[in-house]
Amino acid sequence: MLLNQEGGLMNLSEIALAGGSLLLTAQSAYSASLMLYAWEGEDQHFRSRAPKTFEPPRLKFTILLPARHEEAVIQDTIQRVVDLDYPHELVQVLIVIEAGDTGTIEKVNQKLADLTARGINHVRLLTFSDPPINKPHGLNVGLAESTGNVVTIFDAEDEPHPNILQMVNTIMTREEAPVVQSGVQLMNYSDRWFSALNVLEYFFWFKSRMHYHSAIKMVPLGGNTVFVERDLLRQMGGWDQTCLTEDADIGIRLSTQDIPIRVVYDDEYVTREETPPTVGQFIKQRTRWNQGFLQVLRKGDWAKLPGIRQRLLALYTLTSPLTQAILIIYPLISLWMLFFVKLPTPLALLTMLPLYMLIIQLVISLVGLYEFTAAHGLKPSWLSPLWLLVAFLPYQALLGYAALRAVWRQLRGLNSWEKTAHIGAHRTSELTKDVSAAMPPVIHLQKTEEEVVRG
Repeated sequence: MLLNQEGGLMNLSEIALAGGSLLLTAQSAYSASLMLYAWEGEDQHFRSRAPKTFEPPRLKFTILLPARHEEAVIQDTIQRVVDLDYPHELVQVLIVIEAGDTGTIEKVNQKLADLTARGINHVRLLTFSDPPINKPHGLNVGLAESTGNVVTIFDAEDEPHPNILQMVNTIMTREEAPVVQSGVQLMNYSDRWFSALNVLEYFFWFKSRMHYHSAIKMVPLGGNTVFVERDLLRQMGGWDQTCLTEDADIGIRLSTQDIPIRVVYDDEYVTREETPPTVGQFIKQRTRWNQGFLQVLRKGDWAKLPGIRQRLLALYTLTSPLTQAILIIYPLISLWMLFFVKLPTPLALLTMLPLYMLIIQLVISLVGLYEFTAAHGLKPSWLSPLWLLVAFLPYQALLGYAALRAVWRQLRGLNSWEKTAHIGAHRTSELTKDVSAAMPPVIHLQKTEEEVVRG
């Protein structure tokens, strides 16, 4: 029986406040455990790493490069994809652009002319004009023209590692893995007040949380650096063109079919990206992701997952926009009740529990900042941890606002694709170190030696 300070029964508002506090505390504790999952054991850490030696190139890759209004970055990205260390005869690059995007098309045609003059002919431009004008539609256009055994995606600002195709060819060949998700990492952690926390979200998601999803066999795939057998993609019907998170959607659909998804993370092999250049762009990007999760939740494919743990993890993941929306409202309600409503002392303390969990997540983020910069050879300013401390709560407010905005758009039936601008901020200053110069020589092994080098 729940009693208030006067010894009577707690009223409904007090019960709701207590229940909300406990639920948010549990959610925050679970979130913190997912952030730390990769550090639970050395065996798990090594299983997720990239192979140290490579198999001879066997698989043919189709690289899809969807772009929209990417004049500032597309030519550099095309060059980086062309420079990947893999035989050109085993690579097909398809740049997919909406026909009305004349600025990006002009930049691509300039680059294609340059490549052709140098004898490089495995890169093509595809255009489409029928709706919807969005990324998954472009991906399906590319899928229809793909000739590779494996289809992969890079975004228009991506910097893939030079040996990424060698690495994936090895994993898919040795392990017969039909799907591989490799790491993606934002790099420009000091550009904006929110950049470090945005960078750390990616760091913990791909380095830690994705491995938990893989262990549970419920993997909401990332939007790029994911490799899927072409025939499997076609069997699945390609990407859902109505979904704002087509990547998470197809990952869950693959999981419902019990398709193995190999998650590999190695700091050296991450695909480098940039944080959104402004707060407004960040809110639009995060709104799109949150609304996409709500769309996948509403579709209900996750309910077809075979195991209860898989379904619960899917439900937890896909309802995260609702949780974040509540998180921005809950502290205001708690503070109002704390100062203007006479609460029982235990209940007043209980309302502070979610705040304590946020403090724990802040400490984890501070350690993560050290781990991230050390892993990538970066030298943070002594002000970096201070900025992270100052920005932490405002960043949570940004996440909550984007979640509320996503819920509002979903309720209104608004499904337009709010594009994120790219300026190539991750290709400047200390972030442009030549990763290929630090690479050991590629060693190809014969099949008879696999038992010696496996793992």
